Formats: sequence, C-alpha cells, structure tokens
Amino acid sequence: MGLTSNKVLAFAVLFAVLLFVGTVWWWPRLARRNWRAVSGRIGLLLATQVAIFASIGLGANQAFGFYASWADLLGRESGQGIVVDHDAGGANGPLQVVDTRQVNVSGGTRPQIGGQIQKVDIVGRRTHIASPAYVYLPPEYFQPQYRTRTFPAAVVLTGYPGTAEALIKGLHYPQTAHRLAKNGTMQPMILVMMRPTVAPPRDTECVDVPGGPKTESFFAKDLPDAVSHHYRVGKKPGSWGIVGDSTGGYCALKLAMHHPGTYAAGAGLSPYYRAPSDPTTGDLFHGDEELKNRADLMWYLKHRPAPDTSLLVSSSRNGESNYQETLRFIDLVQAKKPTRISSIILDSGGHNFNTWRREIPATLQWLSGRLSDR
Repeated sequence: MGLTSNKVLAFAVLFAVLLFVGTVWWWPRLARRNWRAVSGRIGLLLATQVAIFASIGLGANQAFGFYASWADLLGRESGQGIVVDHDAGGANGPLQVVDTRQVNVSGGTRPQIGGQIQKVDIVGRRTHIASPAYVYLPPEYFQPQYRTRTFPAAVVLTGYPGTAEALIKGLHYPQTAHRLAKNGTMQPMILVMMRPTVAPPRDTECVDVPGGPKTESFFAKDLPDAVSHHYRVGKKPGSWGIVGDSTGGYCALKLAMHHPGTYAAGAGLSPYYRAPSDPTTGDLFHGDEELKNRADLMWYLKHRPAPDTSLLVSSSRNGESNYQETLRFIDLVQAKKPTRISSIILDSGGHNFNTWRREIPATLQWLSGRLSDR
C-alpha cells in the first residue's frame, strides 16, 4: 500500500488506538519494580508514542502532500531517467495521457459539466526531463459550441518537496477554477498542475544546473511546447501564466521574469526571492556567479532590463517570514517599468495550505485577467 493510501492511514490510527488501550489495560499488571515490569512499561510507552507520531505524520502528509511515495520519503527516487525522442506526429509525442478522473464538483461525472482532470506524462525534447503532471480541462473544453476555441493555460506548482495531488486534494485548484468560471469571475482556463521537483529527490529551484537537470529550460520551453502540442491552448505569448506556493512561488516569479515571452503573468504565494543552498539543493551554480545572480530576483531587477510581464506576490503581516522582503520586492518592481506588480497581503496567515486556499481565488481571477485565449 502506498504512503498516501487511506488504508495505510486508517491502519496506523487503529494500531495507535489499540496500543493506547493496551497500555491502559496492562499498566496495573506492570506496576511491579522488577526489571521485566519496568521494561514492559518502557516498551509500551515507546510503542504507543511511535504509533501516535506515525499516525500524525501520515495524516499531515495526506493533508499537505510532502511526499508522494515511500521511495520519495526515504530519498530513494532514482532521478529523471532517459528519454528517447520520437516523431512529433506519432503516438509517442511529448505528452501522454495515462489516466483520467472527474472533478469533485456537482455534475462532475460529465466532462461537459464538471470538466476533467487528466494525469499525463510529459517529456522534454530539449532537456530530456520527464515528469508527471495533472491537467485540468474546464467544461467548455468538451462542449460542442467551443470545439474550435483555444484556452489560456496556467502552470501550477507546489512547494518542495510537495506532490501534484496536493494541488487537487489539498489546495482545490480545479474546484476553485470551476466555481469562479461558472460564476463568471474568471475565464475558463487549462491548469497544468505539477511539482517543481522534476529530478527527485533533488530540489533544483528551477535552475539550469551546470552539468545537471536543465529545469528552467524545461518549464520555459519544453512544458509549454508539450502541452500546446496536445491541447487547444492559445498560441500567442499572452496565453500562458504560472503560479505556485513557496518554492513553486519563487519558480513562478523567476520564470515570468526570465521568460516574459512565454509567461505573461507569474504569481508567487508566500514566495522567496533567491535560490537557497542547502543539502536538498546541492551545488546549483558550480561557481558560476552570473547564474547565481540571475537566480536572485532582487539582483535581477536591479541589474537587468525590466521584463514586460505581470507579477503577483502574497504574504501576511503576522505569520509569514517573507513579509518585509516582499515589501522590498514590491517597491523595487514599482520602479521598474514595464514590469507590473500586484500583491495580496493578509493580516494573519502562516506558511500553509489554509493560507494559500484563502489566496487562490483572488490569484486565479488576477491571472485570468492577464491572459489571452487566442
């Protein structure tokens, strides 16, 4: 059974409850002062606490999508694999649909009413990076009157390590997009939901790592090409946007700034503004100061021509560590035309799903207003 299986969580909770009851039941019998009784008490307490913490950990992982599998949790993901290029017109194109599921909305069993979520495998023709994703197609995509219409698309990124499923089950992006479009407060959009960790378990921070994964190129070129090849996405540069939280928020801002010809808008929810260096990232820059500076968004705005793109950042006055830095970023962008900046600043909210769920509706409406469907 998988790490995110409901059966695993239910078994862990049941085991913890049974251990707790067993501890209460056996405790009087272990009240003696000999070494066996003392060892029994210690064993029961340790086992019960481990079971409780395991249940809490599994529940938190289900809620926040930190790890997708046991291999992911244990750091045994094998990397990006080897991809063989095929003819673009053949069956083995850059994007393959491997599964479909309904959207959790009223009438969701019918794509014409609820839209559809497709699980896909995407391969990069330039970077040879392979990554799974989920694609949300709005109801209009399946309605006969819109059969020739193209749609704007937005890449939606998790934090690190994150799971793409968390964007559906935890952050409710498809359900929110469906509700807003139905209410007429945003236009129907295609959402490409995935994690920025395309070379697990390494956190590449959407950087073209020298001698390593070309993550920035994958998101800037390969991903839009693969999706546009398979789905009816608008062909103009203004048809694409990108949004993410935490690490995904940093990636969204950087990709919109570095590649305004691809992404007309980028939204960072609780983002940071420079790539970290820690055991999860390894050496991202290999001594290349230019590459390191480009990955620092503040430096980029100060030393490079202002990109013609729209940016959105979010933070909280209480609960977010990026608040002061976000204010500095806003001030810096305001002085750099033609770059445009917007913000969502909450009075209170931590670095968590509940905060981002409060920000996602306004973010999707903002993104919708800046993208073209042609």
